[in-house]
Amino acid sequence: MSYKAALETYINATNTHDFTQVEQVLHPDAVYWFSDKTCTSIDEIKDYFNRAWDMIKEEKYTATEIQWIAADQHVATCIYTYNYEGYLEGGFVSGKGRATNVFTQVDGKWKLIHEHLSSLSSS
Repeated sequence: MSYKAALETYINATNTHDFTQVEQVLHPDAVYWFSDKTCTSIDEIKDYFNRAWDMIKEEKYTATEIQWIAADQHVATCIYTYNYEGYLEGGFVSGKGRATNVFTQVDGKWKLIHEHLSSLSSS
């Protein structure tokens, strides 16, 4: 699987709302920087994902404007606009922000080792 396919697999896994699917794409030492929390273990990442899925029902996550800004045979980094939509307290919600993902090779497979999500700047 290529690093580009790894990103697609990660997004598809996220949309299953089943963390066991997401975890298959994660590096064991993955670090996530969310807007409101830093997660430095798989358990913390799992808890964050599960809380988000519980809060926004039927959430669909997509990536647009994907740019691979650095890649070689060991590490690949992309930036993109993330988009989400779903239902919060019964009402439809949607939004978007900025994302950075860093993938690294582990035993010949691309694994996500870092994700940084932030809101879009207002300027």
